[in-house]
Amino acid sequence: MPRSLRLAVTSAALVVVCAAVYVSGWGRPSAELQASREPAAVRPAPLPDDRPAPPGLEQATLASGCFWCTESDFDSVSGVVSTTSGYTGGSLAHPTYAQVSAGGTGHVESVEVLFDPEVVTFKDLLDRYWHNVDFFNDHGQFCDYGEQYRPVIFVHGSAQREVAEVSKARVQAQFARRVVVEVVDASVFYPAEAYHQDYHAKNPVRYNYYRWSCGRDARLAEIWRQPS
Repeated sequence: MPRSLRLAVTSAALVVVCAAVYVSGWGRPSAELQASREPAAVRPAPLPDDRPAPPGLEQATLASGCFWCTESDFDSVSGVVSTTSGYTGGSLAHPTYAQVSAGGTGHVESVEVLFDPEVVTFKDLLDRYWHNVDFFNDHGQFCDYGEQYRPVIFVHGSAQREVAEVSKARVQAQFARRVVVEVVDASVFYPAEAYHQDYHAKNPVRYNYYRWSCGRDARLAEIWRQPS
């Protein structure tokens, strides 16, 4: 068999294997599969929107699609103390992953970021946010579709709102297309099930395959390659 043909056959086989791996749970498992792994009773209590941040820290709540990826995007930022995946923005109390992923709850997958403002500011976090979100798509993000994946900046108070609006305007000035990320007041934040927390760290192979197959980084590079 010619070498070129062998390479083509091998590549095709790898694609088939990767697809099978993804479907079998090595990518992002279904809501039913994830829900079966851990009872809802172990889920943390909801966090009120008006609760104070721990002394010396501030909070930011951001949605940019899959919360596994959003957590990963901010965990490595100096000054970020913790990240928590969860659901917010809707009216359903104590939502589960299955309910939110099915749509219709008004909630979005989001991440609460606790940070030290002496090390990193809210403006700094937003600068990173814009480079990790498809701000032209308000119907989902990357390979995930639906209102539950829409991009949102949830602001905690008027000071954050001002910073967010200025930051959004700065990004909009670089592009002809409309930036569709919402800036809305924070509401009750419901932490997601424990198996979602730190998913990128606990399941690096599955996480990295999901992120790659979703085309997240390729799309981000495309957006910022030629601002217009």
